[in-house]
Amino acid sequence: MPANLISCRPASYGEFASDAYRHLPKIGIHNVEIAVPAADQWTELAGELKKNELNVSSVAGGIDLSKNDEVANFEQVARGAQRLGAKIIFLSVKSGGVPLQQCYGKLRGMGDVAKNFGATIALETHPDLVTNGETAVATMKGTDHPNVRLNYDSANLYYYNEGVDGIAELKKFLPYLGAVHLKETNGRYKTWYFPGLHEGDGNVDFPAIFALCNQAGFFGPFTIEIEGIEGETLSREQACARIENSVKYLKSIGAM
Repeated sequence: MPANLISCRPASYGEFASDAYRHLPKIGIHNVEIAVPAADQWTELAGELKKNELNVSSVAGGIDLSKNDEVANFEQVARGAQRLGAKIIFLSVKSGGVPLQQCYGKLRGMGDVAKNFGATIALETHPDLVTNGETAVATMKGTDHPNVRLNYDSANLYYYNEGVDGIAELKKFLPYLGAVHLKETNGRYKTWYFPGLHEGDGNVDFPAIFALCNQAGFFGPFTIEIEGIEGETLSREQACARIENSVKYLKSIGAM
């Protein structure tokens, strides 16, 4: 069985994100998900990543489909992804009130762009096009493009929906899965509680997520995303420890 590709968002370090490139390789993580910077920074960034033995497993962006130039702007993101070596473009997408059929058409256009740059889009688990499994599947069927897939976020499903089962939702995502965000939650609706993996009152069934994904032939990227707990303040040491403990947990369940 192939090894899982485990990644981390530097933003998971909170205000100490600048420590990520040096810290992650020390704890066995060699892949990151980052935003595409301005083009004049690509060469410097690529050098910094190489120096720290890091690969870009995915780049991140956001799109409002009500903007007329969003498909054209997306090309710059896709170009940056190619320059940085990323095959996945993680994308938070909002309809902005645009009729669904027009949204699907724009997503198909972005899928064509992604294909031209050797990448696949993974749409984040966000309202209003990927709020839950039902809307996600509708978006996939409406868009119908092989380079437009889904990102399964294990915490966002609970944040944006009441009375859901994350594993049942994952089964709906699986046929269209392009990426996974490993994010902890206590499962409460609209509650900002995203600590380290298997920390505090977290209740996400990560072993089941890996089992289902691997059985379906998906091995990543699985990206650690820690957005913290409302009202908390962490020191640099605490922020780094939270990432390190999350990695130790993933190793303990055989995910890496």
